[in-house]
Amino acid sequence: MLDFAIFAVTFVIFLVGAVLYLYPSSRSASGIPGLNPTEEKDGNLQDIVNRGSLHEFLASLHGQFGPVASFWFGGRPVVSLGSVDQLRQHINPNRTTDSFETMLKSLLGYQSGTGGGATEAVMRKKLYESAVNNTLEKNFPMLLKLVEELVGKWQSFPKDQHTPLCAHLQGLAMKAVTQLALGDRFRNDAEVIGFRKNHEAIWSEIGKGYLDGSMEKSSIRKEHYESALAEMETVLMSVAKDRKGQRSQTAFVDTLLQSNLTERQVMEDSMVFTLAGCVITANLCIWAVHFLSTSEDVQEKLHQELEDVLGSEPVSLDKIPQLRYFQQVLNETVRTAKLTPIAARLQENEGKVDQHIIPKETLVIYALGVVLQDADTWSCPYKFDPDRFTEDSARKSFSLLGFSGNQACPELRFAYTVATVVLSTVVRQLKLYQVKGQVVEARSELVSTPKDDTWITVSRRS
Repeated sequence: MLDFAIFAVTFVIFLVGAVLYLYPSSRSASGIPGLNPTEEKDGNLQDIVNRGSLHEFLASLHGQFGPVASFWFGGRPVVSLGSVDQLRQHINPNRTTDSFETMLKSLLGYQSGTGGGATEAVMRKKLYESAVNNTLEKNFPMLLKLVEELVGKWQSFPKDQHTPLCAHLQGLAMKAVTQLALGDRFRNDAEVIGFRKNHEAIWSEIGKGYLDGSMEKSSIRKEHYESALAEMETVLMSVAKDRKGQRSQTAFVDTLLQSNLTERQVMEDSMVFTLAGCVITANLCIWAVHFLSTSEDVQEKLHQELEDVLGSEPVSLDKIPQLRYFQQVLNETVRTAKLTPIAARLQENEGKVDQHIIPKETLVIYALGVVLQDADTWSCPYKFDPDRFTEDSARKSFSLLGFSGNQACPELRFAYTVATVVLSTVVRQLKLYQVKGQVVEARSELVSTPKDDTWITVSRRS
């Protein structure tokens, strides 16, 4: 276990570290091609750090060794899958829990189930999904109002004013998620600001520290992270206590409180939803608006679909499934931006991918960022082209990866709803333009985000 001290508070500690303790003799990569450990203690950690991110490391790994490749975390081999065909072989017999949620809970030190095994874990997952659906249904007018307020602000800008997408859409996501998840208390801007401060402190370490071990080397950063996490947990426990027994049952947390979950479990699920919901929603909206600003043609197609489906009526929850081109645009945004480039599972039973045996309790990484831009699956993979999702093969591949349909994580489905409201409100009232000379680069962590703020200009649609 000491080999993995550098990965404290990470999914590597909770998944790989547990395996080392329980299965110390299982140290073979089973003949899967890949890298030998650079260092006995840290495995290929320095190789990952040198590449700049786990995604970039995996892209290089699969480029060198093919779609099934191995590397080392400390003294433990890890298998990475980097193509649709290989993921299909692994996902179908192993789809029991959402891999993103499992990974995030591991990072936070939370448990996925109720403590009673697989059946309880599935029941808890269904409850979580129901809570997300309920809050969208009951709070959709509030969501629409928040978006209209932001777009109204954009409308007031002169045509040549640069609009910072990250600043504005992160703020929108934070307001939307906290109010829909936790209720009226977060209509107070001071509450939202305090929540955002702790949220950013936690997510910045989850997104970075779990790869380079830098938080463990800095007592100040570690103390700051632990303080923010404890404060956020206290706030969530307080919210749950205040809302218990209230007549108004509209928030995400209210659905959890009506179940048999413990107070601790309610807090944990609220933490996961607010953490992941804010980050995924904000970045889906940021990337979608950014890509729209690069294509007048896509904007006009969206505008025409609004006219055909909604006429002059505002978007509504029941009409969103009819906005098929909007769905294509958001799918292509997720794909082009590599929105969530990494997922992970612990191999529950011995498995096989191609001719390779994957031993029980092996950590298997899904290199989704690699797969989403694999030229064997996607034609012109670096081009933003929503029309590719008119093809059934593209939709099936996308669904297999967990980005659409019933397999999509609840936070992503929530984000799609918010992003549809944002795009429909924006394109109905505004035209978007990219800022000339701007170079937008992605920082690929658990969720891909622009390295720097991304700017657009807008003009009123006549």
